[in-house]
Amino acid sequence: MLNVINLILGGALLIAGRKLFWLFVGAAGFVTGIQLATRFGQGSDVLAIIVGLVLGVIFALLAIFLQAIVIGIAGFLTGGYIFTVLATMLGIDTIGAMTWVIYIIGGVLGVILISFLFDWALITLSSLAGASLIVQAFSSQGATGGLLFFILFIAGVIIQGFIFRRQRAVTAVD
Repeated sequence: MLNVINLILGGALLIAGRKLFWLFVGAAGFVTGIQLATRFGQGSDVLAIIVGLVLGVIFALLAIFLQAIVIGIAGFLTGGYIFTVLATMLGIDTIGAMTWVIYIIGGVLGVILISFLFDWALITLSSLAGASLIVQAFSSQGATGGLLFFILFIAGVIIQGFIFRRQRAVTAVD
C-alpha cells in the first residue's frame, strides 16, 4: 500500500512539484510522518499512513498560509529525506545516531539550496524527492536503483524546467 502511494506521490512531484508548491510541502510532511512512524513505532502500514497524512495536511495548509517559513522547513525535511534514501542506496548504515547526522546534513543543504534558488531549488528538490519515492517503491538498490534514481531525477528536472521556462516566457510576453 505504501508503495502505491510512493509511486503516485513520486510521479506527481516529478511532473508538478514546483507548480503545486503545497503538494511538495505536503509530501515532505507525509514522507516525514511515515518515516517517523515506521522507524520509531511498531505499528502497521495503516498507522504510518495516518501519521503521514496528518503531517502532510498540516504542512500543506501551512504552505498556503505561511509560505516563507514553510519553504525552509520543506527544504530541510526534503533534503534530510533525500540524503537518508541516498545513504541507504549506497549501503551506508543509517541506524541510530548516524541517521540523524545524515538527515541533518541533508536538511541543512536543502535549506541552503531552496533559500538561494527558490524556483530551481524547488524543481531540483521535488524531482529528487519524486525520484526517491519511486525508487523506494520499487525497492531498488545498488547500481539499478542508482540508475533509475538518476534517470527519474533528470526527467523530473527536464519536465518541470520546460514548464517553468514556458510559463516565464508567457508571463514576459503579457
